[in-house]
Amino acid sequence: MNLSTDLSTTNSCTTLEPSNRYLASAVVYGLVLAVGLPLNTLSLWILLRTHGFRSPCAVLMVNLAVSDLLLALSLPLRVYFYATLQWPFGAATCTAALMMFRVNIRTSCIFITLISVDRMIALVFPLRSRSLRTPACALKCCAVVWILITILCIPEIIRLHGALKGCPNIPCFEVQASPESSRVIPLSQAMFLLVLLLVNIVSTVVVIIVLRKRPSAEAAKVNNKMNVILIFVINMLVFIIFFLPFTLQLLTYNNDDSGEVIRALVCLASVNCCLDPLIYYFSLDSFWQDKGKRQTDAGTYSLSRSMDRS
Repeated sequence: MNLSTDLSTTNSCTTLEPSNRYLASAVVYGLVLAVGLPLNTLSLWILLRTHGFRSPCAVLMVNLAVSDLLLALSLPLRVYFYATLQWPFGAATCTAALMMFRVNIRTSCIFITLISVDRMIALVFPLRSRSLRTPACALKCCAVVWILITILCIPEIIRLHGALKGCPNIPCFEVQASPESSRVIPLSQAMFLLVLLLVNIVSTVVVIIVLRKRPSAEAAKVNNKMNVILIFVINMLVFIIFFLPFTLQLLTYNNDDSGEVIRALVCLASVNCCLDPLIYYFSLDSFWQDKGKRQTDAGTYSLSRSMDRS
């Protein structure tokens, strides 16, 4: 996520030789592009058309889809680079492509966590959380996330562009951290991701406990408990499969590493944009239905109805 925060001109202007790893990267990113771009575009269109910003859950999902589209839109350049090992687009385009990818990793983790927390609160405290769980509040939270991530990325953008603009042959997505590179930023990002993972785990455990016990007077009634539990478990598994290996590698990375392992894990993390539409959108019984039909459909579980009425 931040291996290239500080770069030296020497190690950011090297010439690459063809290898099977570069070819494999081109294939994987090409597959992610072919699946992720249409799925996220379709999901975003359906969310805006049938759900809009009428519930906090829908607001969070729209922002997650936008985040995934940022990643998908940066992938054609990655595919071209790894297929040709050439970068004729300049330092500014390289910096933009790198940052679009990193912003997705950072914002996706946050939005996935917010979705889990929102659903947990809706299940455990459906009445008391009514004033907190509103579309306006969700929009404000998402705006804060985008603003903070953008501000935190500004120094990184400046350093990346400054290090790459003098290179005659930019190995854009293969830039290495310089020996003087600070460990503070990648370590802080790794710790933040671990905190988000812990929040997802706690949310999942709380939901399972609440659903296993007899619901209290305030707890929301859920018709299909297994579907609700499955959604929380899948949220947690996405973190464990796609983000945890990358996070642990950030914690153990040192400047003597070749960087091949972490690039492979970055490649794995990019796959999350293909699964987000399936996990967070299509897992909802009411995803394809408009608001009026959702409220009258007896097959829609009560947790979704409580979100829509917020």
